[in-house]
Amino acid sequence: MSHLTVSLVQTALHWHDAAANRAAIAQHLKQLTGPTDLIVLPEMFTTSFSMEAQSQAETMAGATVAWLREQAAAHQAVVTGSVIIEEDGAYYNRLLWVRPDGSLSYYDKRHLFTLAGEQQTYTPGHSRLVEEWRGWRICPLVCYDLRFPVWSRNQPVAPYDLLLYVANWPAVRRTAWMTLLRARAIENVACALGVNRIGQDALGHDYAGDSALIDAKGNYLVEINDQAGVFTHTLHRADLDEFRAKFTALNDGDAFELLSTQPS
Repeated sequence: MSHLTVSLVQTALHWHDAAANRAAIAQHLKQLTGPTDLIVLPEMFTTSFSMEAQSQAETMAGATVAWLREQAAAHQAVVTGSVIIEEDGAYYNRLLWVRPDGSLSYYDKRHLFTLAGEQQTYTPGHSRLVEEWRGWRICPLVCYDLRFPVWSRNQPVAPYDLLLYVANWPAVRRTAWMTLLRARAIENVACALGVNRIGQDALGHDYAGDSALIDAKGNYLVEINDQAGVFTHTLHRADLDEFRAKFTALNDGDAFELLSTQPS
């Protein structure tokens, strides 16, 4: 396909109420008036950003994975966002990539936010995910990963066209969110998409949203600010290919290997 239609879901989140969050997001998705290829939800969209994994975690056979499969089938689109998952006694901040046929892939957040003690509760991921969907190569990452350009680097061994972040990024650091999202697009000569939440959580943290879709030149294609809703835009592959053909900066990058680390 020469185009990819993406839908960004920016919303407030109920604290520790997965059923209420699924219902609220389903209501937002009713705003879709035409077909879309990719629906992007925030980080920990069923709970808000929480360290109470033991009480809030689901399994891969749980209600949220089933709900994601239902939504993907209903909209004939990939649906992605992160949730708290328990597996083999460990907890993960896991981004789920669910296709219309019910199959899925996942990415476990690599960079855990030590300022909130995330590393004390969750197990980090050890490999990056690049998915091909309707002719586009997409690399989905989670929140704090945005601060680490080496992990986000567009690599010849696993190149991508769209870099995607799901987040619960506090308003106090909104300048960093907006600046780094544009930087990741520009330095990787790729489109960049970030979906953040809005509202206030039970711990008193405010979230400004600022979800956005940015082209490879660093121009905003979608800039949401603090509104709630579903925001849809169609990316045209010809625009990206034309720019990359003229501006070949990726060819001049430093050669290095991104290792998939394993726990000791």
